[in-house]
Amino acid sequence: MTGRDVLDVLSAVLLLSGVAFSVVAGLGLLRLPDVFSRMHAATKPSTLGLALILSGAALRVEDRGDAATLLLVGVFQFVTVPVGAHMIGRSSYRAGTGALDDLVVDELRDSDGGRPAG
Repeated sequence: MTGRDVLDVLSAVLLLSGVAFSVVAGLGLLRLPDVFSRMHAATKPSTLGLALILSGAALRVEDRGDAATLLLVGVFQFVTVPVGAHMIGRSSYRAGTGALDDLVVDELRDSDGGRPAG
């Protein structure tokens, strides 16, 4: 087995693992009951899935510029997804949607940024 064959197998494993995580994220969006659970499913496994897919693709590209582009895509994903999830969580909390009665600790209830009364 040559070095190129090893890279091909490693790339295939990374790509298929990334696809599996992305499918799990999609199923979580469809199957989970409330916005907070769906938000978790939309961020954690999909980000890991994309990181695996980008890693697998980086092993396959020949040009360093293309690999740098893949790295920038990954960095952008890791920067924007937590911010988007935070904004979705905060807005759904303020709107009173989701399983708010199931919260064990509610740090926003007494703060200024919490749910409106009523």
